[in-house]
Amino acid sequence: MTDLPIVEFAYPGPLRDALVAAVLSGEKTSTASLLAQYADEELPKVGERGVVVDSAGVVVGVIETTGVDIVALRDVSLQHALDEGEGYADVAQWRAGHEKFWHSTEVRQELGDPHSTVNDDTQVVLERFILV
Repeated sequence: MTDLPIVEFAYPGPLRDALVAAVLSGEKTSTASLLAQYADEELPKVGERGVVVDSAGVVVGVIETTGVDIVALRDVSLQHALDEGEGYADVAQWRAGHEKFWHSTEVRQELGDPHSTVNDDTQVVLERFILV
């Protein structure tokens, strides 16, 4: 298992812990990232596996990618929002939660742009996975 890439949901802290718990319970079977966040790394590929780590960096599970789509933010589906397992009732709630995260200091630092924003045309990577 040590040769698998590390999968980190959000940043260490309460959000990561909640997301990891949702993955482990089977509630979370999809995730979304900004395409811009993949500037220095390869996009996920169907069939790839990775080790999920918690906020302490402890390996807690292994996931396998079952699907990858790149879509405009405006085209994220209700099914994707529900499959993220974060309790969103509709796409508007999902988008508001994700915009808050994508506009956070941490994401803006990761992107190297303190004024980074998203809009309807922003490209997002939608990844589906299973816990193995």
